[in-house]
Amino acid sequence: MNIKTKAIVISSLKYQEKSLIVTCFTQSDGLKSYFVRDAFSSRKSNQKIAYFQPLSILEIEAIHKNKGTLENFKEIKIASPFHSIHTDVVKSTIVMFISEILHHSIHEEEKNEHFFAFLETSLLWLDNHDEVANFHLILLLETTKYLGFYPDNSDSDSKFFEMIEGVFTPFHAVSSLSEHETHLLKRLMNLKFDSDQKIFASVERQILLKILIDYYTLHLDGFRKPKSLDVLKEVFA
Repeated sequence: MNIKTKAIVISSLKYQEKSLIVTCFTQSDGLKSYFVRDAFSSRKSNQKIAYFQPLSILEIEAIHKNKGTLENFKEIKIASPFHSIHTDVVKSTIVMFISEILHHSIHEEEKNEHFFAFLETSLLWLDNHDEVANFHLILLLETTKYLGFYPDNSDSDSKFFEMIEGVFTPFHAVSSLSEHETHLLKRLMNLKFDSDQKIFASVERQILLKILIDYYTLHLDGFRKPKSLDVLKEVFA
């Protein structure tokens, strides 16, 4: 089937000397993996390696056989060129981290246009703003809405957040956050990308990052801590 769609690059893996296996989250079909022959060859001008940087937003034409095998691109172009993400050290580190999170989080080959729109809008916001210290925390928390385990805030006046059930409770259990950690999580849940980026101190961001990584680990089978996590911590130290 011939498909024209937007796609966000989740990961790319070098195959043999000149080829790539590229995994994208597509607007039309959810997660798809593509084989890019001779990606490192200048002869393939329409399949430049630069297209496949983490979280690049592409417009693609592809052949989807939908047989569980690697698909093939016919045409590729950048849908929304980034102006700062790949040149700003902080933003490029954030993007590397988020791409790893998504790589270990999105497993279903099914269309999710609302999730795609959220990711696209978020990346464009990141590219166009300078104050981005809380961006990765907000994005990780908001992403849980689309993955199915956003915290249930129906009892958000309670002092503790229980991680396994994802609920606020008046009692502290073994799998609960402390009262201070729960307070930080509640504050994060009220933030938007445009909120004051100085609302958290550096140490509070580190606490929230650990909470979110632990929360993903509890709720997603096979989730692994991103290799870029330590780099991200250094950037925001």
